[in-house]
Amino acid sequence: MADKRVPSLWSYLTNTVQPASLIETPEALRISWLPATLSSLLQAAMGGGLKPEHLLVVLPFDPPTAILDRIRQGHPHVKITFHQLHFTETPWKGREQIPPELFHDATLLVTLSALPPSPEDCPKLELIHFTSAGTNHVANSPIYTDTTIPLTTSSGIHGPQIAEWVLMTMLASSHHYALLHKWQNNREWGQRSDSIGFMRNLHDKVGQRLGVLGYGSIGRQVSHVAKAMGMDVIAYTASPRNTPESKKDHGFIVAGTGDPNGEFPSAWYSGTNKEDLHHFLAQDIDHLLISVPLTKQTTHLLGKEEFDILSKRNAFITNISRGAIIDQPALIAALHAFEDHRSSSLSHTDAKFAVAPEADLKADPSLPGLRGAALDVTDPEPLPPDDPLWNAPNCIITPHISGLGSAYVDRCFQVFEVNLDRRERGEKLINVIDRAKGY
Repeated sequence: MADKRVPSLWSYLTNTVQPASLIETPEALRISWLPATLSSLLQAAMGGGLKPEHLLVVLPFDPPTAILDRIRQGHPHVKITFHQLHFTETPWKGREQIPPELFHDATLLVTLSALPPSPEDCPKLELIHFTSAGTNHVANSPIYTDTTIPLTTSSGIHGPQIAEWVLMTMLASSHHYALLHKWQNNREWGQRSDSIGFMRNLHDKVGQRLGVLGYGSIGRQVSHVAKAMGMDVIAYTASPRNTPESKKDHGFIVAGTGDPNGEFPSAWYSGTNKEDLHHFLAQDIDHLLISVPLTKQTTHLLGKEEFDILSKRNAFITNISRGAIIDQPALIAALHAFEDHRSSSLSHTDAKFAVAPEADLKADPSLPGLRGAALDVTDPEPLPPDDPLWNAPNCIITPHISGLGSAYVDRCFQVFEVNLDRRERGEKLINVIDRAKGY
């Protein structure tokens, strides 16, 4: 006699969770819409069940116990092995080699940069999730070049903290924070007319134009905040975004952030050649945000030609992507060009206002070069102590930390868990790397 308990459970679920008219039969394929844990229970009750999985986590910090327990609870068929990898001065290179046998039985891998030495070392591996937004640091690995194992990234988690860094450095420059902090350290009130006169000429961000080169999750959140400050936003992407659907963000989104529907840009530009890029850069940009992935095509994407175009507004450059996207000597030259001519102009007119290198950093069509830059990434990293970039005027440099924060690890695993659920339901994954494009 057939067991009637399963149909009864099915009937209960379909009448309480979702209209029964949308589901015709209690077949395994009909439960893909259910949460993963509930789906697993139903499949087990019907004699099915999810195959055992082995998740290997290789990361440069202590085990995130609460997160791993959360995965175990939601996915009891997943065995988890954690391996802490100690890094050198760069997070892309470990101090020790991971034993190849550690990868042998893994079906799932969460990692920053550690990968199996060869495809033969990971015969069961079916998904690799990276805790970074990009994968340029592993693009030469045999796992990347010689396999079709799906690769997913943590793109989408960095928007909130990086957007705060972008605005912090933008405002620190335009509001001359270095000078203000110097006054405080010197216990100086700074109200002398020869010291504070230029402060009355500060330009706030209302009406200024932000150009976003690469309108991904980070660019969207920076735009979100910039719009709140009254800025105009224009975007540039490799492919056209001519329809409402094409402008949507289909990746991971931190709730309440970003630009999910692509509504903030007042204009959208696209292309993959210099002519298209130059057309975008010529749109009276006051502040350029670089947020494109590093690929062969984007290496040294911005150099002397591009900085000459941006000098029309003496633009401020922010790079939170990768250092090699910029021709660094060309950037240094553009920063010196602006500062040298500005200082010379001040010395011949009203030297009493030349109280700090940061003073009077506003667009001046008569001056060449760029008025400033904020760089969280450099080429190379770490930046050598004798690199001339350290001495570039009006340049803020931080050691690739703009994306760090207390929520970083949890959000990385949230992306992985979304894909773990989707994979178990037979659905399309998010944040999948297109190896041909490199992102």
